[in-house]
Amino acid sequence: MRRPTPEVPGPGQESVWDYPRPPRVEPTPETVEVHLGGTVVARTTAALRVLETSHPPAYYLPRDAFAPGVLRPVDGTTYCEWKGVATYFDLVTPDATAHRAAWTYPDPTHGFEAIREHLSVMPALVDACLVDGEVVRAQEGGFYGGWITDRVVGPFKGGPGSHGW
Repeated sequence: MRRPTPEVPGPGQESVWDYPRPPRVEPTPETVEVHLGGTVVARTTAALRVLETSHPPAYYLPRDAFAPGVLRPVDGTTYCEWKGVATYFDLVTPDATAHRAAWTYPDPTHGFEAIREHLSVMPALVDACLVDGEVVRAQEGGFYGGWITDRVVGPFKGGPGSHGW
């Protein structure tokens, strides 16, 4: 499978094809919010972005950014070749439940220690994720949890035909 042709970033944009492999973790001062069931379930200005070649950033919010009682642990884990073993949570409000919508790495591998005690959220499973007021678009495919904003250009891994990128 050959690499697709990267889109050319405009002013103030970044190409996901300039992101590194293995991924990089970096702090961001942007205001990051997660909405579910008419409620802001998380808000922070201390998120981390995980940047990996061909993927839109995954935003990780500190655990204390989540409102009390909205995180419900669920069974099951997955494994990431870079970050290690992930555990999952339902996000729960009085009016909605987003099943397995959030995950964390309780014991991340070397180089990813910064994401310990942080959670990411699958944008497609909640009402909205926002970055500095912009509503995020979900990464295609339902497997990866990238957050697409106008700040990043692709093409993005996840859609049909992108498995081998």
